[in-house]
Amino acid sequence: MTINYQDYEISDDRDRIDFERVHGWLTTTYWSPGVERWKVEQSAEHSSLVVGAYAGDGQAGFMRVISDRTTFGYLADVFVDDAHRRRGLAAAMVRFALDHPDHQGFRHWLLLTADAQPVYRQCGFDTYIYPERVMTYRPDQSPP
Repeated sequence: MTINYQDYEISDDRDRIDFERVHGWLTTTYWSPGVERWKVEQSAEHSSLVVGAYAGDGQAGFMRVISDRTTFGYLADVFVDDAHRRRGLAAAMVRFALDHPDHQGFRHWLLLTADAQPVYRQCGFDTYIYPERVMTYRPDQSPP
């Protein structure tokens, strides 16, 4: 599936993803600092949806969805290149995923963000209504 958004093309064609560029982006983020390239590629391979945004100068954005394609979706690794920010591209990629025919009828969508709440709010996301129900297990961190 491919759509046009402003001067961009947003696509779910995995073969178009520039993993060298995506790896470079993700290694600079607060959520994946120093992530190894093989992990970026393997996580995309095992995701239910991989989204790329493209402009004349190549890939401008990336995101993926982790899902069973039936009841639940988790947005991950949403990233827009600095040169393409502040144009609504991240929100357009999120809407692309939410509207994707393979991801309809879900009971729940989830994401984590430290600083982009306004972007996701415009797509319908809000703080979790029952935060006391959400738990996490992080095997790479020692318990307090």
